Amino acid sequence: MTTVPEAKDAYIGRFAPSPSGPLHFGSLVAAVASYLDARSHQGSWLLRIDDLDPARELSTAPAEIMDQLLQHGLVWDGDILFQSSRLASYQQARNQLTADNRLYPCSCSRKDTPRIYAGHCLTNSLQDLSQPHAIRFHIKEPKFEIHDRLLGPIKWRQQLDMGDFIVLRKDGLNAYQLAVVVDDIYQGITDVLRGADLIHSTPLQLSLFKALNSTPPRYCHVPVVLAADGRKLSKQAFAETVSRKSAVDNIRNALNFLGQKHTKGHSVNELLESATRSWNIQAVPPLRGISEKI
Repeated sequence: MTTVPEAKDAYIGRFAPSPSGPLHFGSLVAAVASYLDARSHQGSWLLRIDDLDPARELSTAPAEIMDQLLQHGLVWDGDILFQSSRLASYQQARNQLTADNRLYPCSCSRKDTPRIYAGHCLTNSLQDLSQPHAIRFHIKEPKFEIHDRLLGPIKWRQQLDMGDFIVLRKDGLNAYQLAVVVDDIYQGITDVLRGADLIHSTPLQLSLFKALNSTPPRYCHVPVVLAADGRKLSKQAFAETVSRKSAVDNIRNALNFLGQKHTKGHSVNELLESATRSWNIQAVPPLRGISEKI
């Protein structure tokens, strides 16, 4: 079993939205949680734009997201990192993984691929590129274990909870998992606080960190906001955009959702300063999802 070591450097966190639209309440909750965790540790909070899928992106979204964050008092540190500017770094990582025999071409269709990929194309050679194909990463570790700061010990097992996954899509676009890990390494991220809907990505990313000879960050997965019908709030499901005019109420609601009951203030800055002083990660409900109607 591979047990993930604890990162020990000065805290560096990040918020990495995709520019498929402006922020909704669920994404604001994730931003507030990661911001407060960073600030309560006297750490840095970075903003990264996950702009690797042009077909799903809106050209106006990055500016809207930045404006929404600023209107809610969530001021990031340093320059914004756009993943679209990092393509050469992703190629370099793939070159390293290719040299280590961790990548292979896969011509399986999405329809024919089970949730946990069993390695049907594992014996394919990167020299045999006669068919349209994606590039998959081969997970060698039989198990992974972490101590999530909110959820506690979590274990994943090969072929039951995780399987080989795509790092380069058939259309030539970089896939999420590799880009995230390469950029977390580049930015020196020590702590990842994100929604529990991404917890399934954690063992995949852990395997990449190990393959790229890098120490993974600490992880904390907070509950996602659910709509009245039980589905996760999302831009694809047309979740309502967070209004800048209701910034104070939005921050109060986000803090309430996160279980932070001892904050005071009449402005977003006062609320965030109070919440930073009293931030308690253990007060966050350790659930995968909670209705927005709380």
